[in-house]
Amino acid sequence: MERRTQAAPGHVIVQDNRTGKVSYWQKDYHQSASDSRGISTADYIHAMYFFLRQVKAKDVLMIGCGGGTLATMLHAKGVKVTIVDIHKLSFDIAREYFHLPADIPCHVSDGIAYLKKHRQRHNAVILDAFGEGGMPAEFMQPAFFRLAKSRLKPRNALFLMNVIVADDDDRTPDIMVRAMRALWPKVRLLDTDGWVERNAVIAAGAVTKLKKPRVLMPPRPGGAKMAKQLAILDWRATR
Repeated sequence: MERRTQAAPGHVIVQDNRTGKVSYWQKDYHQSASDSRGISTADYIHAMYFFLRQVKAKDVLMIGCGGGTLATMLHAKGVKVTIVDIHKLSFDIAREYFHLPADIPCHVSDGIAYLKKHRQRHNAVILDAFGEGGMPAEFMQPAFFRLAKSRLKPRNALFLMNVIVADDDDRTPDIMVRAMRALWPKVRLLDTDGWVERNAVIAAGAVTKLKKPRVLMPPRPGGAKMAKQLAILDWRATR
């Protein structure tokens, strides 16, 4: 049985009383989903988590909150996480419905403004910022990529970007990869063909040794399904 809660106008939380799964919808846009412990049920989140654990990132800055599931998963392993989101509501929803720990610093700010104000360098910067209109255009420009790179530590650091791909003809991730290659020597694209409205992950920086992702923190239930979904994802060349 499902229970629907309107957290704010246009923001709906769907809870499955049988499995404990929680989903967050912003009108027609699916913002986040997790099991009853706040562990994501989205394949791209598990891919990002795998990469961050592989490079042993200890200090991660996230731009975009959603349900905060990646932050919750990293925090459970002792990783320092800071989240920036322009909407306070995202933090309220993440804490109330997705188990985002209270001691994770959350800043209500535009991501670019935050990066300009705070000059601290991190092991990783994650961009996963979407709303009703998709990703804001300013996050898809070379100026933002330069700013994000300036906030990464000089060695063994990662920039990860979630990109929504409409279909196999959508070249958005390929365009982003080419833009980033003007700044980073190594940029890789994790994607899969044949799915509409899918998530792809762009990784820049210390990416040469990154392996194909696998499940390190399986959702319950759904661990076997997540393993199959990650098995479909793979590195691909730009088109």
